[in-house]
Amino acid sequence: MAELEVEIVAADHFVWSGAATMVKARTSDGEIGVLPGHSPVLAILAEGQLEILPVQGSRITVQADGGFFSVDKDRVVIVADNAQLEDSAAAGNR
Repeated sequence: MAELEVEIVAADHFVWSGAATMVKARTSDGEIGVLPGHSPVLAILAEGQLEILPVQGSRITVQADGGFFSVDKDRVVIVADNAQLEDSAAAGNR
């Protein structure tokens, strides 16, 4: 099964990284959903929730204040001004 390599960092701290099958985010152009094989994208991240469906475990939500969203070769990198995990169950993946 194809998967994404996801990394989320805030300006002053690491938030989450791991393998996922889907990432959803809000950009300045609207909502985007990323699955393995997605074409490259560089976008401005808007304030709102990020949703990650990890390969193992339950859905993870992150509240982000804005930043940048990048997709390239099944790698998703999110650099947020500020971001916090909303799902305490995901804390073990940090």
